[in-house]
Amino acid sequence: MVSISRQAVIAVAISLAALPGPAAAKTDDPIAFFAGRTESLGTVKLAMKKAFRSRAIGKGEIKADGSLDLVQRVEDEGAQPRERRWRMRRVAPGRYTGTMSDARGPVSVEEVGGRYRFRFRMDGNVAVEQWLTPMPDGRSARSVVVIRKYGVRVGTSDAVIRKLD
Repeated sequence: MVSISRQAVIAVAISLAALPGPAAAKTDDPIAFFAGRTESLGTVKLAMKKAFRSRAIGKGEIKADGSLDLVQRVEDEGAQPRERRWRMRRVAPGRYTGTMSDARGPVSVEEVGGRYRFRFRMDGNVAVEQWLTPMPDGRSARSVVVIRKYGVRVGTSDAVIRKLD
């Protein structure tokens, strides 16, 4: 059996939901969606465990260089709230890179057919892939996350992110 800590999965599933991805009014500026306040509500399912609800409230700020600083308060069912930090920037049309306090190494994002694919690694040989799909209202997005350990799928998350401002 492959095991992964609940904290690692929570770090992945919920915080990913608040990364830059869905566009607000313009699909060519996905980082702008996370300026101001956002909320992510979702469910996390880990192998051999009961599914649980997760919520993240984000406060994002676009810096003078165009990068996004995002601070989240992550509230997971049955766990103490905690803070997570992101810094993302555009590096080319449809491509973004940055850091996240729970990731080991860079977070890479690429636009693929109007959706955004996030990839990064975490401790314990955990690989994360997330797809954010902007919703037609321009104020929300669906987030689907797959978590793998040693190449084996060990968790998933399904969430909706919405702009609060």
